[in-house]
Amino acid sequence: MLRQIGSRLMQALLLVLAVVVLNFALVHAAPGDPVETIAGVSGGMSEELKTELRAAYGLDQPLPTQLGVYLLKVAQLDLGYSYFFNLPVTQLIVERIPATLLLVVTSVLGAFFIGTTLGVLASRRPNGWLSQLINLISLVGFAAPVFWTGMMLVLLLASALPLFPISNMRSIDSSGGGGLADIMDVAHHLVLPSLTLGLVYLAQYSRLARASMLEVLGADFIRTARAKGLAERVVLYKHALRNAVLPVVTILGLQFGNVMAGAILVETVFNWPGLGRLAYESVLRRDYPTILGVLLFASIVVLVMNQITDLCYRQIDPRIKSR
Repeated sequence: MLRQIGSRLMQALLLVLAVVVLNFALVHAAPGDPVETIAGVSGGMSEELKTELRAAYGLDQPLPTQLGVYLLKVAQLDLGYSYFFNLPVTQLIVERIPATLLLVVTSVLGAFFIGTTLGVLASRRPNGWLSQLINLISLVGFAAPVFWTGMMLVLLLASALPLFPISNMRSIDSSGGGGLADIMDVAHHLVLPSLTLGLVYLAQYSRLARASMLEVLGADFIRTARAKGLAERVVLYKHALRNAVLPVVTILGLQFGNVMAGAILVETVFNWPGLGRLAYESVLRRDYPTILGVLLFASIVVLVMNQITDLCYRQIDPRIKSR
């Protein structure tokens, strides 16, 4: 067990190192100069001051030297200072994590449970009208881009039917004290962005759950369970669903990185104050330390989610042994 844990930790560290190096190379290969961006925002800057800024940020050093300095800082859990916000990158990320986790977890869990339920319902009568309706909704949800879905929901549920707010996480007059009124206010603002991000994955989970359930329902052990006289509800939810849900759990873990990427678009559309919005603002301002910090955090989250997926696998199906 200890050897297994040590091996997985070593693999994770090597993967994080590779991700850090690749992110660093891609970010610095992108066009644009942070100092020129700062000069444009401030309304102009002398060449002497630009030279001083490049020296202060270490941008005057060769790229391999910059990479070495950055890797040393990351090893010391120091992600550097933001060029634009003039704050530690770690502080910026920590401040934005709760908003992004709230959005992502709500969207993913809602899509997982609702999508799996719809897939199970569709599998009971594959040729029935309910199954066809669920398939149609799934196809539309899967084909629609996230930003288009967000705009359509804004037009429908915020403009034509003014039911939900379209931006920010709280109302302007909210105290933010964490009481019941504040929780309800955040939940009210969460509906549209969470629904936008979750619809795409709900469609995927429902189609995958339907296909997996149809395959499992034709297995021998299901026929045996029915031959024993077990109730259809017991056969469906206790025996079939536990085996059919494994592919859905796999996709849930593997797609967490895609969810983080989709959160950038959703947070930008709805001005949600999370990591996606921070990444978008940092890209526009060529804020290298903040971009790299957000990418590193997202990579670690994906690694952790993969490990959690393995643990869930062992809980759902005890036959699966860790390797």
